Amino acid sequence: MYLSNESMLVILFVGLVAGWLAGQIMRGGGFGLIGDLIVGLVGAFIGDWLLPQLHIHVGGGIIALIFNALIGAIVLLLLIRLIHGGGYGYGYRWRRRW
Repeated sequence: MYLSNESMLVILFVGLVAGWLAGQIMRGGGFGLIGDLIVGLVGAFIGDWLLPQLHIHVGGGIIALIFNALIGAIVLLLLIRLIHGGGYGYGYRWRRRW
């Protein structure tokens, strides 16, 4: 599979925007540039798998890609919160000690 430079930029942009939005919705703040990008990219894979399983089709275009990745990122953050035990998360406790 060949990805052009433009395709890679779109993927990174969608991941960054979706991760940032999910961070705003779920915690009230972002996770930093790299954290938002990772959450958004993993969320895009989750959303790309989950939404068709639920028979939800959001259409095409960049907005649909961001929405799809956002739903997946929110699901990812919910799963992390459930596994981790809820609360403000590990990062909050680490920052509070310092």
